[in-house]
Order: sequence, then structure tokens, then C-alpha cells
Amino acid sequence: MEPLKRITHDPAVMGGRPCIRGMRVTVGTVVGLLASGHSVDEVLRSYPYLERDDVQAALSYAAWRAEEVELPLT
Repeated sequence: MEPLKRITHDPAVMGGRPCIRGMRVTVGTVVGLLASGHSVDEVLRSYPYLERDDVQAALSYAAWRAEEVELPLT
């Protein structure tokens, strides 16, 4: 499965924020845990229904969004 296919957006789940495979775990939660010093193994223990590929997908998605450029509408 392509990493970004694991990231879903559904207005009925977490207000439409990007989530992992439709679950109520946001990309921001996963990336935030890693950024605050938690290891991938710690994240997986805290969220046992996540897979290692989900964590990688969250990082890939965050990196992709960080490179995105928003232009004002004219």
C-alpha cells in the first residue's frame, strides 16, 4: 500500500483532520508524539491498532504538507 493511501480525510471523523486509515488517530498526534521524543515503538505500544507503516505514512504526509505552497486567490 502506498504510504499516503493510509491517510484519510472524513468530515465525520476528527473534524476532517488527516487520520490514519479512518481511525480516530490523527497524523498530528503521531507526528507530535515523535517530535516530543517518543520512539516509534512507544507510539505503537500506546496505539496497538496502528502499524509501523502507519507511522511512516504520517511522517510522509507531514513532510509532503510542509513542502506544499499556498498561494492567495486573486
